[in-house]
Amino acid sequence: MSQGTDASHAVGDSIVPQKLQEVLPQKVEEKVPNSIHDTGDGADTTGNAGVSHTTGDSVVPKAAQEAVPKQAEEVLPEKVHPTN
Repeated sequence: MSQGTDASHAVGDSIVPQKLQEVLPQKVEEKVPNSIHDTGDGADTTGNAGVSHTTGDSVVPKAAQEAVPKQAEEVLPEKVHPTN
């Protein structure tokens, strides 16, 4: 799994906490819809959104969990957002 970059890749508004933005791999940030975390990549797919897929305690805000596609949740580190 890719490591975090100690930097956010957001170019616009984001409801993702800054500390979380800094530890997430860029590919994760880019999978989050721009309406939640704007990386300016033009992609704003919300397939499988509307429900959280976490299986335990998550540091990701509930609104963000429900707004992102399942694939975005699954690439987060288990210690941040467990899905297994």
